[in-house]
Amino acid sequence: MQVCLMIDFGSTYTKVAAMDLESEALLGRAQSPTTIETDITDGLAKALENLAEACDFRPEDVIRRYACSSAAGGLKIAAVGLVPELTLKAAQRAALGAGAKILCAYGYEIDKEIVGEIEAHRCDIVLLCGGTDGGNKNVIEHNAEMLADSAIACPILVCGNRAATHKAKDILETGGKRVYTAKNVLPAIDRVEVEPAQALIRDIFIDHIVKAKGLGKAKSFVQRDIIPTPMASLWAAALLADGAGSEPGIGSLLVVEVGGATTNIHSVEDIKGVTPQTVVKGLPESRVSRTVEGDMGIRYNARTIFEIAGAGCLSECVHSLDPAFPAEAADPDAYTRLVGEHVGHVPQNEGEALLDIALAKTSVGIATQRHAGYLKPEFTAIGEVFIQYGKNLLDVRNVIGTGGVFKYGKMPEAVLASAVFSEDAPWSLRPRTPNAWVDSEYILYAIGLLSQEYPEAALRIAKKHLKPVDISGEA
Repeated sequence: MQVCLMIDFGSTYTKVAAMDLESEALLGRAQSPTTIETDITDGLAKALENLAEACDFRPEDVIRRYACSSAAGGLKIAAVGLVPELTLKAAQRAALGAGAKILCAYGYEIDKEIVGEIEAHRCDIVLLCGGTDGGNKNVIEHNAEMLADSAIACPILVCGNRAATHKAKDILETGGKRVYTAKNVLPAIDRVEVEPAQALIRDIFIDHIVKAKGLGKAKSFVQRDIIPTPMASLWAAALLADGAGSEPGIGSLLVVEVGGATTNIHSVEDIKGVTPQTVVKGLPESRVSRTVEGDMGIRYNARTIFEIAGAGCLSECVHSLDPAFPAEAADPDAYTRLVGEHVGHVPQNEGEALLDIALAKTSVGIATQRHAGYLKPEFTAIGEVFIQYGKNLLDVRNVIGTGGVFKYGKMPEAVLASAVFSEDAPWSLRPRTPNAWVDSEYILYAIGLLSQEYPEAALRIAKKHLKPVDISGEA
């Protein structure tokens, strides 16, 4: 055997998976509650103990260990930019692509009130950008002065107008801040270059955040860097879509990950307009992209889903799932209050189970609409034209569901169906007729980790555990 161990230090559970490179098989997986409040390796030790009971391999069979983490909230970033639709959005894209969660984002000149909000969020990194190269310098320099005169203790990454970068760095360092610089994320109005900033965000995560969250001992155990969990998932999405070496991928895809605190969407699709005549506006899109909906978690944010969707929508969803179930036996108001206050709650009856599915379906529907682009008609001198904003996902070939909802929950096909095109939202450019799959063993993070050194083996293992589901009658 040549066993690789993959570890994910999650906010709630520490998950471990063992894969054998010789047979290219998943040997087993296990989990245990994450012990972030004491020593994170305590939870790891228990998870590994559970793994040893679930599958048979010797310690000397292990040749590699990999790890990712979203413990203690993952990698949390505040973004400060210039124009919200341009430089600020580019900064957000850089952060999300690096596996971060955007806690707050601000455009234009910030003031003391905004600085206070950033301080209160206790972020891991502040991303400071603004201005294209050769463009506005005043705003980023003003914002550097405001941040320099603050109580913010985390690293600050400057990735804006290159003509203002050194001055902004000097201002911040004079204020006693730890400062890093990267190339401008928006060097020109029609060009986005987020890769240098993403690489540096990952380095900062490794150098500072891992130590701060008590993962130093875990890093010694795996003997390599620990990366943000969403980055591992994004690597897995790209691997599945594009293939590796002689092993072909499955084509363009949309990955839906429903969690207790967030709903994450990953997509891999070529950039194109809906038709040759469609006018595309806005910031240039990325072929591989990710969004995080921090208000769409089905536990911590259940009340937010209730407030956005409304009791009527959730009740209607329950009825569509089981028309024979009495409506009065499922109370969306009471249930969302319950799970919001007790995030570990497990449904105790049929009504609660149906409401859980309804929450997941609603969060997936909203999150995928936010991720996908949309069409908007406008009237011109030559008649009506359609303007496209964002990414066209209509022709995406595959939709994949991953996470506890799809591994352990009931009716995963019903939840996944909410990710596709619907006549209820005809302007939304979500996939029309994709193949639908479920990550049956909840190992997408592990596939991304293994792909760092063994991409072909990782891809073949992933394919073995993609379970096809029929969503044609569920939308």
